[in-house]
Amino acid sequence: MWDKDHKILLFDGVCNLCNSTVNFVINRDRKKQIRYAAIQSPAGKKLLMKYNISPNYLSSLIFIDQEKVFLNSSGALRLCLYLKPLWPLMYVFIIVPPMLRNAIYNIIANNRYKWFGKLETCMVPSTQVQSLFITNENEI
Repeated sequence: MWDKDHKILLFDGVCNLCNSTVNFVINRDRKKQIRYAAIQSPAGKKLLMKYNISPNYLSSLIFIDQEKVFLNSSGALRLCLYLKPLWPLMYVFIIVPPMLRNAIYNIIANNRYKWFGKLETCMVPSTQVQSLFITNENEI
């Protein structure tokens, strides 16, 4: 069950890169404080509405921390703060101007289907990690 102390990672559920990122984060979030929802899911759509993000927004992961929304490279860097063992050190790149960080981020985001592939349907979490996913829009 999600509560306000948990962080939320919204991701493109049909993107292979995004799904790999979710698995990467799950394996490094030792405190299990991050919850996940596919943008395309009912819970994901409700979160988009709650935070005034376009329902068609698929070009970035969305990281929600303390009721604040972080997009693009800022979201990825903020997410690193909660991963172990050395990933919080990546946050030092927050000093790079966002225009430059996001340009690099957007090159990857805009080519992710071509480079990493796309699924026909959203990923289904395994039973071992199912409790980390916000699947019911009523949980929000």
